[in-house]
Formats: sequence, C-alpha cells, structure tokens
Amino acid sequence: MDVSGLIYVLAFASAFMAMQSVLGFGKTALAKTRINQRLKVKESQASVADLIVELRRQRGLDKDGNQTMAIRWFNTLVTRSGLAFNPSLWAAISAGLAIVAAGVSFWFLRSFLISAGAAVAAGVLLPVLFLNMKAGAREKLLGAQLPDALEVIVRSLEAGHPVPTAVALVGKEMPDPIGSEFGLAADEISYGSSLEEAIKKLAERTRQPDVELFAATVRLQAKTGGNLASLLKVNAATVRARQKMRLKVKAASSEGRASAMILTSAPFIVLIAMHLLTPHFYGDVIDQKIIQYGLGGCVLWMAVGNLMMRKMINFKV
Repeated sequence: MDVSGLIYVLAFASAFMAMQSVLGFGKTALAKTRINQRLKVKESQASVADLIVELRRQRGLDKDGNQTMAIRWFNTLVTRSGLAFNPSLWAAISAGLAIVAAGVSFWFLRSFLISAGAAVAAGVLLPVLFLNMKAGAREKLLGAQLPDALEVIVRSLEAGHPVPTAVALVGKEMPDPIGSEFGLAADEISYGSSLEEAIKKLAERTRQPDVELFAATVRLQAKTGGNLASLLKVNAATVRARQKMRLKVKAASSEGRASAMILTSAPFIVLIAMHLLTPHFYGDVIDQKIIQYGLGGCVLWMAVGNLMMRKMINFKV
C-alpha cells in the first residue's frame, strides 16, 4: 500500500472513530438525562422536604403523599402514568380536543347530537385512554426494571451498606421510571419515614403487582426478621419467573389480538374506501336521522365487541 492509500485509510479510521465518539456521547448524555430526571428537580429545591413536596405535587398528591382529587380512580391513573400533573394545561388540552372534534363532526355530519358526542369522546375519553396507555407502559417498564433494582440493593447490602443507602443507590444508578420512584422513597427515608412506610407509598404510587410483592417482602422481613438480602434474591427470581410467564401468555394470545385489530379496522377501511370510490353512496343519505343513528349504533356495537374481545385475551398473571 502506498503512502496516499495509507493516508486515506487513516483519515477514514479517524472519521469513523470521531463519529462513534459523537454517537456515544449522545447516548451517554441521553441516558444521564433520564437517570437524573429527579435530580433536576432536586437542584431547584432548597431542602429535602421541599423536594418531596414538589415530586408528590407533580404526581397529583398532596404534601403527605395522599390523593388530592375527589375522583379517586382518575387520581390513581394520573399518579400511575408518571406524567407531570398540570391541571390548567390538561384542561386546556381537553377543551381544545373537544372543540376540534365537535367542529369537524358538525362540518361533515351537520348534527348537534353527534357533535356533542364527539366532543365528549375527544375531550374526556381520549385523555383518559392516553393516561391509561401511559400508565400501562410505565407499569410494564417498572416490572422489567425491578429485578435489576433488587439485585442492586442485594449487592449493596452484601457490601455492608445500610438499607437506606441501598435504596438511594437505585435512585441514582437506575433510569426512569424506577430510578425516580426509588429516589423518592430514599428521600422520604432520609426525611424521617421508616423503610416500610416509604416502600408502602412506593407500591401505592405505582400499583404494580411486582412492586407490591417487594413491599410485602420488606414488611415481612421487618416483622419476622431474617436476612433481607436473601429474601430480595428470592424476590428477584420470582419477579423474573412471572415476567417469563407473562411473555408466554402474551405469545399465546397474540392470535386473538391480531384478530381483534383486523375486525376493528376492517369496517373503517371499507367505509373510507366506499367514500372515496362512491361518495354518493352515503353522501346522499347521511343527513337522514335514521342513517346517523344506525351508524352510531354500529360504532357502539363495535365498542362492545372490542371490550368483550379484550376480556377474552387479557389474561392476568
């Protein structure tokens, strides 16, 4: 190889290494941002008490960690979703969705009744469905992260660290959502709460079955004694086994979920195709009340069918 070829090879290798460094720095910065999400809030607070109050407020809780809204199931959904609770912003978004849905439906259908139903569906149901989706995704991620978090606690305990330090280590080293949850629990312990009380509130915030099993293990150890590290090892193995079982159940029910998606989407695809190919088929009679009520009844019947199919394929493990 001549000198010019060697120079080209070295230049390419240098550019490749520089690109890898940039990508690695970006991934590290993104991971650090996720890990330090709670620490960002901590930087703006003067004390641990203020930090706890702010973190609880963002989850829709009062300063003592109790629910603040009269609608308990909605408050639980907000807390489980992990989203920052901003009532004015959320109300503005819901109102905007309702206005847009009502305007679009009235423009096409010229029916105040259908427009009112569309406004309620968009302004109330869509935000609730979105929160439920976020809560479900967060619950799955918490379950996937919990065994690693328990192993971090076990290794820290075996190294001789006290339990509060082991819990705080998870909050520092693990990414969200479990990092923020355990970090808040560590803050509560450092502020004066007992380990059992902090873990109990952690389970109440997340409402995740595996986290509740972890909380039960901590309560059992506090009452009966024993080696907490050994108990948490068994707990981590149990959680991993439950996750494997959930994956097996999900694979077994995949055919039912695919059938439900096809049966749900097919009528809408056919309706859109008919409207594009023969717009007069429904366009000439869409103003008639019986057609509007009939289409509304079909949508309602499809919703009932989807709920039934969901019950048939949604197995709890």
